Amino acid sequence: EEEEEDDDELFNEHTKEHTNVIFIGHVDAGKSTLGGNILFLTGMVDKRTMEKYEREAKEAGRDSWYLSWALDTNQEERAKGKTVECGRAFFETDKRRYTILDAPGHKNFVPSMVGGAAQADVAVLVISARRGEFETGFERGGQTREHAVLVKTAGVRTLIVAINKMDDPTVGWDKARYDEVTSKLTPFLKKTGYSPKTDIIYIPMSGYTGAGVKDRVGSACSWYTGPSLLETLDGLQSVERKTNGPLRIPISEKYRDMGTIVSGKIESGRIRINQKMMLMPEKHICEVSNIYGANEAEEKTAISGDNVRIKLRGIDDGLVQNGHVLVDLKHPCHITREFDALLIIREAKNIITSGYKSVLHVHTATEEVILSKLLHKVNAKNQRSRAPPPFIKQNEKCIVRIQTTKPICVERFEDFPQLGRFTLRDEGKTIAVGKILKLVETNTVNAAN
Repeated sequence: EEEEEDDDELFNEHTKEHTNVIFIGHVDAGKSTLGGNILFLTGMVDKRTMEKYEREAKEAGRDSWYLSWALDTNQEERAKGKTVECGRAFFETDKRRYTILDAPGHKNFVPSMVGGAAQADVAVLVISARRGEFETGFERGGQTREHAVLVKTAGVRTLIVAINKMDDPTVGWDKARYDEVTSKLTPFLKKTGYSPKTDIIYIPMSGYTGAGVKDRVGSACSWYTGPSLLETLDGLQSVERKTNGPLRIPISEKYRDMGTIVSGKIESGRIRINQKMMLMPEKHICEVSNIYGANEAEEKTAISGDNVRIKLRGIDDGLVQNGHVLVDLKHPCHITREFDALLIIREAKNIITSGYKSVLHVHTATEEVILSKLLHKVNAKNQRSRAPPPFIKQNEKCIVRIQTTKPICVERFEDFPQLGRFTLRDEGKTIAVGKILKLVETNTVNAAN
């Protein structure tokens, strides 16, 4: 008990709330540039570093990309001006600490973006107001639509829509263009499940000049008097955290650096140095050696909501995979190869029958699955059919049984939303979204056995 009291004192040091923000949107909407400018405006990247990036960008003939280089640090990303993996960076305001998750906008890299969305609390959908660019991102092949669907499925409740590049010569802070873009977006976002009144916030801005990012847009845009992006983020309602819940850390990446290092978002519970944990589904016992928080600072503890890197003792990195989950010894999570789920078909060229194969994305795990049975069709009033349907098609709801090729760590949606909601993807498209209702074949193991 004394140890628990010491724990509580340690954890009370976490006074500033931590929020994970993901920047999403079509390729070239200006996500990395906006993220880089936020780092600069909040003092996370100093003027000298920015000047160095500006010089390097000029030499590479990429003048206007220098702000995005603060986030896109690998050579491939810089050379093409495209984010490939889900970049991470930290910044702080007077009120909160933030992790920026900069999602790739190119459709080849959507699986990386799905992993990032699983860790986000708030999404900033970056839309280019430049004539032609908005239309490209929003039409059938663009990523704007798919990204909005994916973050909704990942449980992101608030969507801030940054109408970017308002300073562009084709726009010139024109209210008519802003209204045109928002009027096209609102009905679509509403269909995705966001309420225009409570869940969507529109902000005109320029990620490149910084107008509307930290400070308000001011005289350049006399018709908008609302708060800037950072003011809006600071003013959002607090996210409810399960600090005292059972420990759950889905692993988003792992590597070797003088030991095994994993990173991920603590979805529930809290950790401290020297704490024993279990890696599921393999049930390996390991220990926390070091905790690295924002900007690689070493921490003694971390709590639910924090995005951390953890050095583990007593486990080889070959045993760790993305999608594995770290749990406390007393409360292991469920492992299953079969579960029943409510599925909503978003996009399907053909009808879907039992035996359909696709790729499941649940928290940070990716697994090949098969729809083994269609159990009940669900109508608009949420009533179930008695007889199983022979097939399902686009925009229909159905309760299905899903089998995975390997055991995975999941929970029922009602017990643990973060580990109970998923998407099914096939041929580079999001086919369906769903939530787990029942685990058919389960396996929880008490470490004491």
